[in-house]
Amino acid sequence: MTKIDEFADIRPYYDSEVREVLDRLLVDRELLNAVANLRMPRANRWFPKLLRPLVSAILRRQFRNVSSVAEFQVVVKDYMAQMIASSTSGLGVSGLEHLQANRAYLFISNHRDIALDPAFVNYALHSNGLDTVRIAIGDNLLSKPFAADLMRVNKSFIVQRSAKGPRQMLAAFRKLSNYIRHSLQNEQSSIWIAQREGRAKDGNDATEVALVKMIGMSQSKGEESFAEFAAALNIVPVSISYEWDPLDAAKARELAQIERDGSYQKAEHEDLKSIAAGIVGNKGRVHVHFGEPLRGDYADAGELAAALDRQIIGNYQLHSSNVLAYMQLFDDERWRELGLPQISESQQQEFDQHFANMPPDYRRKALEIYARPLCNQLRLCDEVQA
Repeated sequence: MTKIDEFADIRPYYDSEVREVLDRLLVDRELLNAVANLRMPRANRWFPKLLRPLVSAILRRQFRNVSSVAEFQVVVKDYMAQMIASSTSGLGVSGLEHLQANRAYLFISNHRDIALDPAFVNYALHSNGLDTVRIAIGDNLLSKPFAADLMRVNKSFIVQRSAKGPRQMLAAFRKLSNYIRHSLQNEQSSIWIAQREGRAKDGNDATEVALVKMIGMSQSKGEESFAEFAAALNIVPVSISYEWDPLDAAKARELAQIERDGSYQKAEHEDLKSIAAGIVGNKGRVHVHFGEPLRGDYADAGELAAALDRQIIGNYQLHSSNVLAYMQLFDDERWRELGLPQISESQQQEFDQHFANMPPDYRRKALEIYARPLCNQLRLCDEVQA
């Protein structure tokens, strides 16, 4: 009897499914338009019908011998390398000494960019001989069929946020929790998930206790304590920092509108457009830090979330953009307590130019976004010293 695939609707695609999915993607009109718009935006604006066959031919050549997830990710790595070269000032990685090649980890990171956060984690791991992760992605990002296929062939699994009603949501979260544990312990495949639902648009990296509780739904209560359950997951806090956020103005505008009107309504397919803008936009220096696996005697989800916050905030690599935003908002020199490098004249000029190009209506919100990680590190220092 064939075993029922209980996670078929949310799991990443298996190697046996990759070729069929790729053949479907390589003739998808919307995907071809999206790729053309990313690579040749001006030409695609005027000659979309002419570019689609060209893009299809290029992609067919690149993926013609791909028949597994690993082979697919080798091609993706080349695209990542091109993106890093064209839109960053370099990628820094630290903390790899905390990881072992033969272990599966639950990487929980702060969340600033929809697609690039796990992409940079994967690039850092793959470039250093470690296995890539399975990526948690909300079904709200899969408004187009090609997006779901593309994500799942790249080791993404689906978080069913659109489930309706308490019972359906509870069932979806329990399945997700069971899948995370199944992936880690039965299939020995690492997982990446953000510390919160949605990006920290205000720059405040805080772990949602509800997310930790969701992960904890697969705990075998009565057979293992919460601390034993958490230890078995090999949880690693990850801190991802961008010198510049390509979507800082958009995030600041949204925050200002919420403050003014009480709500913000996303445009259709806005998240997909944000993904594209994040990929091509200038990010300056990017840094990924892998923290130490959590091994504390955590009594509950709240204590575990607090431990995640201490590492994610404490290991966040601050950039000149964070310091200069803090200096502009606050009349104090407390940032010097963190032992950060002095700000150069060129960094000051770049900062001034960046904010001069931003509409004044939400410039202060953008400054607050950049200053928040530094504020959080100072608060963490105060807590340690207290």
